[in-house]
Amino acid sequence: MLNESEVLAVLDLLKSAGAAAWVDGGWGVDALIGETTRIHSDLDLVVLSDQLDVVRDALFEAGFTEVLRDWLPTALAVTDSAGREIDLHPVLGSAREGGQQLLPDGGRFHYPAPVTGTIGGRQVLCVDAATQVRCHLGYEATAKDRQDMERLHAGTGVELPPDYTPSP
Repeated sequence: MLNESEVLAVLDLLKSAGAAAWVDGGWGVDALIGETTRIHSDLDLVVLSDQLDVVRDALFEAGFTEVLRDWLPTALAVTDSAGREIDLHPVLGSAREGGQQLLPDGGRFHYPAPVTGTIGGRQVLCVDAATQVRCHLGYEATAKDRQDMERLHAGTGVELPPDYTPSP
C-alpha cells in the first residue's frame, strides 16, 4: 500500500528520470475527486512504452525489484520489500496526445491525453473520468470498483453505465 506522499515520491522519481507517467486506477479516481477516499493496495500508472526501460530502472533503483506480473506489452507489476505495488500500463504514443495500450488479444485500448487531478494537495497528471469508467467495464465489478465509480460520478458528474448506476 502506498500513501499520498509515497505516490508523489514515485511520480517525482519518474519525472526526474525523464519519464512521463499519469495516474490510473483507484489513485486516479481519487486524483480526479481531489481527495484520498480509501486505502489503495497499489498504484496504477500509464507510462510511455518507449520509456518503459527508464521507468523500470528508476523503480528498481528505488527498491521495486520484484516483478509480480510480466504481461508485457500490456502491463508490468512490480513490488518492493514493504509490499508496495506499482502496476505499469505502457502505451504507444505521447503524454501530450495519449496512446494505445496493446492488449493480450491483439486489440488496443486508447488512453486519451492525461488531465490534471490532485493528490495530497498537489496537481498530478491522471486518466480522465470517462476513461476511468471504460477501464471498469468488461469484468465482474467488486464492491471497491462500485464505490470508486459512485465516488467518481458524485465528484465529476461522469455518466456511469447501468451496471454501475446506484440503486435508488
